[in-house]
Amino acid sequence: MNLKQLDTFLLVADMQSLSRAAIASDMAQSLVSRQIAMLEKEWGKRLFDRTGRGMVLSDFGRRMYPEVKRLIDQVEQLGATAHQAAGILTGTVHIGVLPSLARQLLPLLLADIRDQAPQLRLHVTEGFSGSLDEQLASGHLDMIVVNRYGSSASRGEDVLGKLDTFLVGKAGLPELAAKSLPFHSLDGIPLVLPAVPNGLRATLDVLSRRHDTRLNIVMEVETATAMKDVAAGGHAFTLLPLTAVAQEVTAGELGACLIISPGIRRTIALSVTRQRPLSEGARLVSSRVRLLASELLTDSSVD
Repeated sequence: MNLKQLDTFLLVADMQSLSRAAIASDMAQSLVSRQIAMLEKEWGKRLFDRTGRGMVLSDFGRRMYPEVKRLIDQVEQLGATAHQAAGILTGTVHIGVLPSLARQLLPLLLADIRDQAPQLRLHVTEGFSGSLDEQLASGHLDMIVVNRYGSSASRGEDVLGKLDTFLVGKAGLPELAAKSLPFHSLDGIPLVLPAVPNGLRATLDVLSRRHDTRLNIVMEVETATAMKDVAAGGHAFTLLPLTAVAQEVTAGELGACLIISPGIRRTIALSVTRQRPLSEGARLVSSRVRLLASELLTDSSVD
């Protein structure tokens, strides 16, 4: 067993694919497979189940993942501590970001970190809040930027701002002609939404019962990109903050109409891991995310 094998195990687990892990690590796929096989032989149990969805962690693999991740983090922290003593921030910071903010936040964050700590590496995971919450709790991520619905963020989270929710569809459709639309007008409109469990879906379920509104969910998807692509086709609508579609709306590809009476306001929050102390690099990144995201969310041009 060596660190290369352990790194390969984590990479395959994160990407759920030998081929994608091979590309990311710049190794031949056969070598990636051999590294995993050597670990499985040494440990005496199968780490992955090979399924139609790719490489999925087995029960044993799920048990070993956080232990291996902890060990690799400790090795990285050792190097980071040495560089820190020399006044240099290094290592990898793992951050999860909502699709609705990724397009605007990530370029700003990268430029900022490259300026302040050029040897620090960012590893970004884009996803919906439920998935990011799970990855933070399991130790996969150092911090996440997520949606919270209702009155406020959870305990220990930093509120970065708030965003309203819009009905989004192909530009020019009559449903989007007005600047705003009462919630009950969603009755029967074909919608493409995230699959459950999901915070937006839970909020919509409550509101639809409270306002006697029948939500016509014709498709469930796993990415915001798919939501926008389907909506742009003109056969269904979706529900997103304006930050997620600002460029498409400006380009005349999509239209957006504010949901009101009641509105669906989401709190954007920053949450950091409790699985381990944040490295100096992660503390720097979290402080810059707080500043940059807050500035984005208070800019009226994107809210």
